[in-house]
Amino acid sequence: MAIGSYVGVATIGIFIYWYTSYSWAGDNHTLVTLEQLMNWSKCQHWKDFTVNNFGGFDFKKDPCGYFTYAKSKATTLSLTVLVVIEMFNALNALSEDASLLVVGPFSNRWLLVAIASSLVLHAVILYIPLFQTIFGTTGLTLNDWILAVAFSFPVILLDEFLKKISRRRNQKLYSQRDSSNSRDI
Repeated sequence: MAIGSYVGVATIGIFIYWYTSYSWAGDNHTLVTLEQLMNWSKCQHWKDFTVNNFGGFDFKKDPCGYFTYAKSKATTLSLTVLVVIEMFNALNALSEDASLLVVGPFSNRWLLVAIASSLVLHAVILYIPLFQTIFGTTGLTLNDWILAVAFSFPVILLDEFLKKISRRRNQKLYSQRDSSNSRDI
């Protein structure tokens, strides 16, 4: 439940972050407030709302069109976070209780091949125009990938924390069981 909750928060969080806070994107997109984002359908009633030219489009005549056009970048980032989190989760699943630092990511080379293959297929839908059209995605910059990994990586830390709790609980259960077995003898 904790991992699933984090996946949801990170996936939605990066979408919101792109619109409201991602000033270092390098793409000149206009940042809006969370309130504006939540009420974007009422944009035509806002006074003095202007948007930068973004992605080769001039939004002077219809600044509200920004929310529809720019959505492809925000949703692509959300999809990418979902994919990267699941790749990290695959690494987390190498052991139910042992730390990834103990097991090591190279303990299952076939899993690494599967992760690499998944990321290559994801790149296909991000960078090949035909697939961009089919999937409604857009290419990501290096900054975008850094942001996506930053939103995704905490799932490893969360799982490591949960594994530590599980190891402590199991150790306590084993010591209680061993203690009761020695009394029975």
